[in-house]
Amino acid sequence: MALRDTTSPEAGGPAPCRAAPAPDPADRDRLLSGAHHDPHALLGAHPVPGGIAFRALRPFARAVSVVVDGRRSRLASEGDGLFSGVLPLDAIPPYTLLVSYEEDGADEREVHDPYRFLPALGDVDLHLIREGRHEELWTALGAEPMVHQGVAGTRFTVWAPNARGVRVAGDFSCWDGTAFPMRSLGASGVWELFLPEIGEGARYKFEITSRHGDRFLKADPMARRAEVPPDTASIVTVSRHEWGDTEWMAHRGDVPVHEAPFSVYEVHLPSWRPGLTYRQLAEELPAYVRDLGFTHVELMPVAHHPFSGSWGYQVTGFYAPTARLGTPDDFKYLVDALHRAGIGVIMDWVPAHFPKDDWALGRFDGEPLYEPGDWRRAEHPDWGTFEFDLGRVEVRNFLVANAVYWCEEFHVDGLRVDAVASMLYLDYSRDSGQWTPNVFGGREDLDAVAFLQEMNATVYRRVPGVMTIAEESTAWDGVTRPTESGGLGFGLKWNMGWMHDSLGYIQHEPVHRKYHHHEMTFSMVYAYSENYVLPISHDEVVHGKRSLVSKMPGDWWQQRADHRAYLGFMWAHPGKQLLFMGQEFAQGAEWAEAEGPHWWLLDPAYGAEADHRGVRDLVRDLNGVYRRTPALWQRDTTPDGFRWVLGDAAEDNVFAFLRLDAEGVPLLSVSNFSPVVRHDYPLAVPDGIPAWQEILNTDAERYGGSGVTDPGAVKPEDGVVRCTLPPLATVWLTPV
Repeated sequence: MALRDTTSPEAGGPAPCRAAPAPDPADRDRLLSGAHHDPHALLGAHPVPGGIAFRALRPFARAVSVVVDGRRSRLASEGDGLFSGVLPLDAIPPYTLLVSYEEDGADEREVHDPYRFLPALGDVDLHLIREGRHEELWTALGAEPMVHQGVAGTRFTVWAPNARGVRVAGDFSCWDGTAFPMRSLGASGVWELFLPEIGEGARYKFEITSRHGDRFLKADPMARRAEVPPDTASIVTVSRHEWGDTEWMAHRGDVPVHEAPFSVYEVHLPSWRPGLTYRQLAEELPAYVRDLGFTHVELMPVAHHPFSGSWGYQVTGFYAPTARLGTPDDFKYLVDALHRAGIGVIMDWVPAHFPKDDWALGRFDGEPLYEPGDWRRAEHPDWGTFEFDLGRVEVRNFLVANAVYWCEEFHVDGLRVDAVASMLYLDYSRDSGQWTPNVFGGREDLDAVAFLQEMNATVYRRVPGVMTIAEESTAWDGVTRPTESGGLGFGLKWNMGWMHDSLGYIQHEPVHRKYHHHEMTFSMVYAYSENYVLPISHDEVVHGKRSLVSKMPGDWWQQRADHRAYLGFMWAHPGKQLLFMGQEFAQGAEWAEAEGPHWWLLDPAYGAEADHRGVRDLVRDLNGVYRRTPALWQRDTTPDGFRWVLGDAAEDNVFAFLRLDAEGVPLLSVSNFSPVVRHDYPLAVPDGIPAWQEILNTDAERYGGSGVTDPGAVKPEDGVVRCTLPPLATVWLTPV
């Protein structure tokens, strides 16, 4: 291309360019007020009669020059930070800008002009976003460091269809977005801007001008890293973690979860060992969980949230691990360490609602966007939060892609989905007049049903070996039925009925338990209606509900005995197991965020350490026997894996049943929830087994019990074995 002489007669000094045509005053005003949909039409380089016009927006700059082929030409100030000029060129050349903020040019900087770049987001991405079918949405929206047109920088994209204008503000612009207005990419509602030289570690937000003229800063909904609260900015990030869990990932789906051992230790990460980072937790948590024999951990809170002293259920950063414990790569390091220790990772996932913080998702572009526009559906009456507008395809896409994101990018093995019941019913916690029936006149939220089915189907299709688990507290039919059969498509469901009934039973004094016997047997009426997890979760042992051992009646010995017997009953009952941290060693005090588990109770220097170490040893042995015994997990979801031996001994407070594996090999579980020893207690057993041997007894002295046991083999006579049942204890027996 031809570059005509623009060199100043003064040695080395840039000559001024010819004046550029003035922009339309209305366009200029919209640009400077942050309300222009296409700033690239005014800024950058454009052909005009007689050459190429250059216009740059550099607030507070003293002077701006354009550099072409090493030659500088000074642009004229148009005021308000706008600089322009025309060079006598035949075509738009590669160029940079020289920007000076000092009178003498001492602070002169050579920079790339963001407005010379083509859009860095393709038509396919925009089409999928508009259709709500972009399953890798995090690769299209948010802040993506990249090399674009040969220049390194970061592409910023955000969905804000109702905005009049969007600008990027950050620590690189003193949090003033004036210099970096974004362009609207048509009907997709997506705004985009490639910023050269901006890279990893930059803090940013989107400065949005609403259709009403209001201007405000919002954190990036797709941010993959966030600042540590109370700071609220998003952070440009690049992952450099190199995974070491290839073996785990290759085989995690070899056996379907409902046919495999599945014993979960639920962990509140910030308080498990208060003060530890993700990487420090990776040095301690996998070893502890592996020693106790749990197959999985369930981690909470993972997604970024504003309030430290919470479970993390009011999420403001759906794509960012909480920054309190480290970076996203640090969290990957923890997951990797757990996998290398042979432990699966489940995370709490919260698609039911989000908080109203003014810098987050609520009224994101000045209008209801992620939440419904109808006030009767927008707000959750229990939690003071917004609900998602699951009827909007882009919102559904945001959440479906988020589920995929955690499984693919962080190698998470499962999602425990919080508060599913609150999503399924239009009248959940609402009075008459506060909700509108669906098109069929019912109370079911058909949009939520469609979303959950799409989420489950997408996750299971894209990420083999993962599982989804519903916290669903009603009798909704088909929560774990496949989507192709009309179900919601979850892999497992928390058995809230079993949890409520069994805890209700165990809290009664033994003398009164006979009147509540059915509360322990009723679960078998519906045990195979879904694929169940038996949850003794954080919800049941905190905030005034008392820890598990403290729920038990009687003195301290009886409480611990009941605690052990209950765990033995739970581990033998059909369904998978989940236990919140601290309950594995019978901590008496409730969980507190600042303290976490009372580890000092396990210290030998503490006088009654056997009280707690014994319970922990029992949990280790429960998991060990459980994992070695297919009868306890192989047929959890089919009736032929269970058989009552004694289900009606209400006067004795005794429950006895068989668990059977796929080959019919049995395990006999007997629970005596009375404080008396029962000698020669008769139990009918299957024919053809010459003798039974006790393999676990929760009353063993090593667990802190009284040591009542049948040390040798017990032989049946006429199909009946006579066992000694310890007080407040569960005993497991298997064929010799």
